[in-house]
Amino acid sequence: MALSDRPADRHREIAGVFTDRVRGTRSWDVPSPVPDWQARDVVRHLVEWFPSFLSAGAGIDLPHGPSADDDPVAAWQIHSDAVQALLDDPETANKKLTNPHIGSLPLDGAIDQFYTFDIFMHTWDLARATGQDDRLDPDLCATLLAGMEPMEEVIRNSGQYGPRVEVPAGSDAQTRMLGFIGRDPFWKAPLP
Repeated sequence: MALSDRPADRHREIAGVFTDRVRGTRSWDVPSPVPDWQARDVVRHLVEWFPSFLSAGAGIDLPHGPSADDDPVAAWQIHSDAVQALLDDPETANKKLTNPHIGSLPLDGAIDQFYTFDIFMHTWDLARATGQDDRLDPDLCATLLAGMEPMEEVIRNSGQYGPRVEVPAGSDAQTRMLGFIGRDPFWKAPLP
């Protein structure tokens, strides 16, 4: 199934899959593929970095739910619903987000490019950590990889991605994208 190219619809689809993985998580203290993170840290990352990015760049303050320590499911749901409401608001199309590193962009496009795609990639982290379906949309994996590869030096220097993990020749788009962003696509949770 092809994902929508409209930011509000794409967020709804991608965040919906992540929400399913959040609701399917039985233990929040299991390790994740991100070094030094547990499953709850994947949720914490998404609900903590984006509100400050949005506030600083567009003057928008999202409602806050409980912390990911207290209730990761509610923390995610309140946050995700607030982002969706923002994207569904017709006025959002007329707003800009300005950041010294990226310049000024349409708000919905900035959310899509920097946040929705982050949810997409972290869906694999949460799913893999918690033993759920970790398959990602192959077309979006290929699109993201094609967009990131020409900027590899900038991406690596940002500190936001780990070193590239080499993957076997002929690997599918998901495996190649995961390796590019510094994940071991073959990572398995350690046995208890």
